Amino acid sequence: MDGLPERKVPTSMQEAVGGWLGIAESTLPFLVFTGVWAASGRDIMLGGIAAVSLTAVLAAIRIARRQTVQFALSGVLGIAFGAFVANRTGRAEDFFLPGILINAGSAIVYLTSIAIRKPLLGLIVSTLTGGGRSWYQDPEERRLYTKASWIWVGLFCFRLSIQLPLYLSGAVGPLAVARVITGLPLFALGLWLSYLLLRPVLGPIVERDGEAEAETEAEAEPGAS
Repeated sequence: MDGLPERKVPTSMQEAVGGWLGIAESTLPFLVFTGVWAASGRDIMLGGIAAVSLTAVLAAIRIARRQTVQFALSGVLGIAFGAFVANRTGRAEDFFLPGILINAGSAIVYLTSIAIRKPLLGLIVSTLTGGGRSWYQDPEERRLYTKASWIWVGLFCFRLSIQLPLYLSGAVGPLAVARVITGLPLFALGLWLSYLLLRPVLGPIVERDGEAEAETEAEAEPGAS
């Protein structure tokens, strides 16, 4: 398929969000930073060290389990960058600034991809499945990917509408809570809504992956021919 390797599509919500490690990585560092910052008399450096240390431990667990190193390292770098920015500016709310900027940038990228009629979600899914450009050459599939991409534009804009006012007002505690609530739960909702919309496209792919996995397990069984 256009020379791209075929990759397995996540078949469960837990797998899609990275399992319990993904949940921990997307929530605990922000809560730990805020908790240590508040408990230590608003010591930004101490809060940053605690958050980065926790993320490094989670990354080490992911690496030890032989999971994707890229996600492990990107998590550590992201939290470390937020801690660095907050420590340099002396503003604890700046710990959350990189995430806010990423959401703003993501919304712009998705909007741009829709405007040029190459919805980003189609590119992402085709890369994961090894589907090449077949989705783009099919008007109906392209229409579905465009609709699904609007879901993510709305998701990123909703996050900004909640987090940005809290950031500008310096409300660190509420900002940490908002970061967690509008983080993984909203991401999971976006995945679910996207799948419902793209089911005509993704359904056959998921079935194909399931059949291939079943065949592999059958061949591995003792006595299998």
